[in-house]
Amino acid sequence: MQYQPQTWHKGNRFTLLPEASRFLPAMFDAIDNACHYVMVELYLMESGELADQLIAALGKAAQRGVSVYLLLDGFGAMGLAKSDRERLLHAGVALRFFNPLGLHSLARNLSRDHRKIVVIDGDVAFTGGFGAVDEFLKAWYEIAVRIEGPVVADWETLFRRLWRSRLTRADDKRLPELLPKQRKAVEFEDGAPGRAMQGRGYRYQAIRHSLYRQVGHTQNRLWLCTPYFVPTFTLRRRLARAAKRGVDVRLLLPGSKHDHPGVRYAGQRFYQAMLKAGVRIYEFQPTFIHAKFILADEWVSIGSCNFDHWNLHWNLEANQEAMDEDLALDVQAMFERNFSASKEVLAEEWAARPWIQRVFEWVFGTLDSVITRLK
Repeated sequence: MQYQPQTWHKGNRFTLLPEASRFLPAMFDAIDNACHYVMVELYLMESGELADQLIAALGKAAQRGVSVYLLLDGFGAMGLAKSDRERLLHAGVALRFFNPLGLHSLARNLSRDHRKIVVIDGDVAFTGGFGAVDEFLKAWYEIAVRIEGPVVADWETLFRRLWRSRLTRADDKRLPELLPKQRKAVEFEDGAPGRAMQGRGYRYQAIRHSLYRQVGHTQNRLWLCTPYFVPTFTLRRRLARAAKRGVDVRLLLPGSKHDHPGVRYAGQRFYQAMLKAGVRIYEFQPTFIHAKFILADEWVSIGSCNFDHWNLHWNLEANQEAMDEDLALDVQAMFERNFSASKEVLAEEWAARPWIQRVFEWVFGTLDSVITRLK
């Protein structure tokens, strides 16, 4: 399918919510104040403290008459205990799972819903890289963005389409499957343009093409944060070209605290070429940084997409894009705080890295190349 950019909507308001201490209270407060419906779509949900909090909030909303819908990925929610699923259903929460693992084709099992969407009453939406697992409480650095305005309708449409997809399965047929009538959000006169940009695996990669376009047209700065830096050849080439033409290109990546160390080694094999081209690389030190956000001049993108081979080929993804001066300033300040908490990888030091590091890069890089060719 050819690249067809989603529509930009005027009149939106965006609020950056860095760290779980900001975005979790904001989301729970929105759920607590819902009057009509709550729609939540997540990849990861595992039984634990945060899942308990979410189950309690959704249950309270359902019990006071709000229509509550929870859509989870069939693989990402395998850690959600049967007792927790029953608690949700008993409270009146409509629960569905996208593409549960089965005996069908391998390719279908690999297709996952990696999006993170929360919509309240059609007025407010949240997205980011969050999930309902306890790592987001303390162990991982994550962010979210609160969205108000006409673009909320696009986030709700993404949820509604997948809820009705033939790949989703209801966990209890006794609960009503019909979704409520979609409500219209307010357009703010002082609002900013924004659009919900999606990716649907190899069939539709508008989210990837949007990033490529921004990298190619950025004039001053291109700062990118991703937890899994295994970029496509095209993205690596465009980042290098941008740096060579004088753009301030910086990558904010995880340090040694990583949930998949092999992925880190696979990505580090590209460091030398990036550094040689003038790209600056920072490895975050305090915790594992799981967030995905980009700043290209005044353009901001925040969401679920990691821009690695796997995400782009198999997953359903969605990012909020915005042209908002205030949001861009907030994201810039967040980047700068995180840069100061990171160790910059210097070209001279990287060239002198020990042989064991090079071995790990070769082993995991080769494995990644093999997997990539199998797709």
